[in-house]
Parts: sequence; structure tokens; C-alpha cells
Amino acid sequence: MVKLRAKCILVGDAAVGKSALSQMFRSDGSHFQKNYSMELFIFDSAGKEVFLEACEKLWEQPAVLCLVYDISSEQSFQNCGQWLERVRGHSQGQHVPGVLVGNKTDLAARREVESGLAQEWAQSQGLEYCETSAKEVENCEAPFLILAQVFHQLYQDRLQAIQALA
Repeated sequence: MVKLRAKCILVGDAAVGKSALSQMFRSDGSHFQKNYSMELFIFDSAGKEVFLEACEKLWEQPAVLCLVYDISSEQSFQNCGQWLERVRGHSQGQHVPGVLVGNKTDLAARREVESGLAQEWAQSQGLEYCETSAKEVENCEAPFLILAQVFHQLYQDRLQAIQALA
């Protein structure tokens, strides 16, 4: 059995729902393929400047990224660019694949960020996109399944590159 391990960092502003999203995912079982065991080590950042230095020490060479914003907060979406720059600063020039997550869809009546705009930005940054509601347990596993698929594809690509050298 091949065991694949991916370091995933979960970043975004404070109170966008990062911890709630990861808790809902961890408590609800796994839907990965059965022919291998995949482990995602999820590092959830606090999202506050006071904790930033300590969090960034854990960010070195991430395999995948989960960038979260609150759909009812334009500012949390605007700050995604800064979070992405910080993560890329720790990736040693490697592309870090990942997913942009619009959380708190249960607050749709207060939506400030249109999904089309967020999806366009995500694509321009090389990220996948999805929306969730950790509070209502809607689509919570989607970002992590996307991350697992992205990581598995990254693994397959690297394996093929190594095999081509042999």
C-alpha cells in the first residue's frame, strides 16, 4: 500500500470559518479511494496578525492550500491576495495548488462577494473554487476532496517525471 502525505495549510482572515470547516470535515469520515491511504495534515492558521509569525513557521513547503473567505465580507475576500502572497513566500518557488473557499453560504442574504467574481479570481491564481457552509454542514467535504485530488494528481505527475528519468 502506498501512503501519500500532504501538508495542507488553511489560511484566511479571522472568523471566516476556517476552524469550523476543518472540524466538520474531520468529524465526518473519509471518501477517498480505497486502494491507497491518503493523509492530509491540516494546519489551521488563526488569521490574526498577532499569531502570524508563529503560524508562518508551520507553513514551510506546503503541498496544498485551502484559502478561506467569508462570502458576507468583501474585506475578507480582498485580503485573500495577501494571504496567497504570504503562502507563496514559503513555497520556495514551487507552485502550491489549492482551493479558494467561500464559506458561510448560510448568510446568502448578506452576500457581498459574488461567486462568479471569486471563481474568476481563483482561476487567475491557479486555484479551484467552491462554496460551503460549515454552520449548516453544506459542502464541507468538497474543498478537502478537491485538495486530495489535486495532491494526488501532483503526486502522479511527479511519479511520471521520475519514471521518465529511469
